[in-house]
Amino acid sequence: MVQCSLDFFAGTMTMGEQSGPPESLRLLDAAFDAGVNFFDSAEMYPVPQRRETHGRSEELVGRWLRTRRVPRDSVVLATKVAGPSGQMTWIRGGPVALDSQNITEAIDSSLRRLGVDYIDLYQIHWPDRYVPMFGETDYDLSRQYASVPMEEQLEALGKGIDAGKIKYIGLSNETPYGLMKFLELSRDFQLRSKIITVQNSYNLMCRNFDAGLAECCHQERINLLAYSPMAMGILSGKYHSSDDNGPPDARMNLFKGRYSEGESRYNLQNPKLESAVKEYKRISVKYDISLAMLAIAFVLRHPLVGSAVFGATKLWQLDEVLQSTKIHLCEEIVAEINDVHARFPNPCP
Repeated sequence: MVQCSLDFFAGTMTMGEQSGPPESLRLLDAAFDAGVNFFDSAEMYPVPQRRETHGRSEELVGRWLRTRRVPRDSVVLATKVAGPSGQMTWIRGGPVALDSQNITEAIDSSLRRLGVDYIDLYQIHWPDRYVPMFGETDYDLSRQYASVPMEEQLEALGKGIDAGKIKYIGLSNETPYGLMKFLELSRDFQLRSKIITVQNSYNLMCRNFDAGLAECCHQERINLLAYSPMAMGILSGKYHSSDDNGPPDARMNLFKGRYSEGESRYNLQNPKLESAVKEYKRISVKYDISLAMLAIAFVLRHPLVGSAVFGATKLWQLDEVLQSTKIHLCEEIVAEINDVHARFPNPCP
């Protein structure tokens, strides 16, 4: 696998919706020129997901690779297969299930949109079984449903590996049980390539990873790809810097009422969320660090984080993200951060 040259994984989920093609290509150029060579997408992107834009993020990455003549072996490309939803009827009817046929079709479609022969890291976007996700925290036994066996999913992924279509496997929005069960079964299947990553949310407002999944990743040598390191932009401070809830082109304002997954987790009206942001902002002012850089530096200091998945929509945002690699959080800052976390734990679960 191509070695990542920076601590960042450029996410593309806004490309093709919040960022149009010209802006998206400029951002990809700037990130690559700065040394970022790890790019993450998904078949359902961009978000908020809709029929008219389905697959556009992958297509833009593919267009960038072709028009800029980027050597294929100089980048790491990651994408994801959508789990069962029922809402995105334009993606294989829902998708209804994450069975062998769906996985195989999704791999081939992503390869076509990206315009490449292989995908470096192919991830299951969310499990094909009931788990609390996207703002939910409590496990509800009554919500279980008949799901596709993990064995069938691994068999389909194994065929993709054998055919040279994918190099490595990753999971996303997964639980400790799910990660360990997939790892156990992958050893039984003797896959030519192993599961190497889990992509879950991790930031100052969501540290659930440390409550169980971290031990699994440590013992099994799995890297966390930390998505939403700035909590959907909330940790820029822009939504709580004035009485008007931030700029109109900010994602939570631009897509208000259209992005249920984001709004359920990142509820701007939650008083605990607002209090936590103000406290983290106080720390950033005290130590003369922007809140965004504080947030990203916190994620990058975690020993199990292999990469932070960021989604800048403007060049100045990209620059701020990259500058955060130079920030060292001393023990005094970390202690103050942990004090805020103890008082306002995980307001964006």
